[in-house]
Amino acid sequence: MLAAAVLGAGFVGWVSAQPLDNPAGPQPPEVQPAEPPPAPPDETAPANEVAPAEGAATMAPVADKPAAPKPKAKGAAPPPPAKPPEPPVPIRSPVAILQALDKVTAETIRFAAPVGRKVRYKNLVFTVRACETRDVDAPEPRAAAYLIIDSAPPGAPGGRPPPAKQVYEGWMYAVSPGLHPFEHPIYDAWLIACSAAAPHA
Repeated sequence: MLAAAVLGAGFVGWVSAQPLDNPAGPQPPEVQPAEPPPAPPDETAPANEVAPAEGAATMAPVADKPAAPKPKAKGAAPPPPAKPPEPPVPIRSPVAILQALDKVTAETIRFAAPVGRKVRYKNLVFTVRACETRDVDAPEPRAAAYLIIDSAPPGAPGGRPPPAKQVYEGWMYAVSPGLHPFEHPIYDAWLIACSAAAPHA
């Protein structure tokens, strides 16, 4: 028993007496660094978005530019505006049909007044300068006459008549007798129509 213990002690001393190749003692085995765990996916990015490759240049999105207007051809003038249709030419007649009223006696008379000739009705003298009609084919043609009316009472037999006094000058309209009315304290007169000839009595 004692011999075994001595033998064991001699073995231990022998093992401890062996020279060592590495004076620093045995080195622990090299440990490879563990790879970092992959980053969790970005929940805010869309699933189908592809990340750019490492080292690739990224480009900012380009906004769509509005199309530039086409330049106008040099020297091209705009088309001229369309001319309005010209009004139809009125038809001129040689005779005006007039109507007169005596406000005192309530007498009414219709008579023909040829253009350029003087026609008397009591103390009034009518002179028609022109008589024309527009829209002849319309249901209500528009007749107008340019009249001069003088107040000229007849003189006494054998005496000189008093000078005439003009009481009206202007256009009369058959469809609008109140547009340019003849105003007189005793008489009234207005245009009825324009005619190619005097109506038969």
